[in-house]
Amino acid sequence: MQAGLPGLMPRLWRYGLVLSGNREDAGDLAQATALRALERSHQFKAGTRLDRWCFTILGSIWRNELRSRSVRRGQGLVPAEEADLIAPDKSETNIMATQVLSEMMKLPEAHRETMFLVYVEGYSYVEAAERLEIPVGTVMSRLSTGRRRLNSEMAE
Repeated sequence: MQAGLPGLMPRLWRYGLVLSGNREDAGDLAQATALRALERSHQFKAGTRLDRWCFTILGSIWRNELRSRSVRRGQGLVPAEEADLIAPDKSETNIMATQVLSEMMKLPEAHRETMFLVYVEGYSYVEAAERLEIPVGTVMSRLSTGRRRLNSEMAE
């Protein structure tokens, strides 16, 4: 647990950023996740992927935070270039990835989170559905809607 968490922190921060749209909240979520994972390490089952377990913890912390705060609106999103998802060189692939990520950050949270889990973190539809506690059909619908919206925005 202690050996795996440091390498996982950038991914937890990015997931927190995708959920919150705020750099400071992303850092807080990553740290709270690491702390909770260490505190509850006895609950970690051997053979379970640490990253997926921590992503579940982070999502739970975020949903609890949302329930305890007023609805967040208009706090501004981090530019894709600052999200550490793109390699520092300015190749054509990175430029396109930056544009896609910028448009993805404008999607509603549910679509943004679903797309992140499937397309960035590589979760299967079933794994994403389990993580989000929604039906697989809802994952497919969110992905379809998100892709359509991204395609229309990118076409403009």
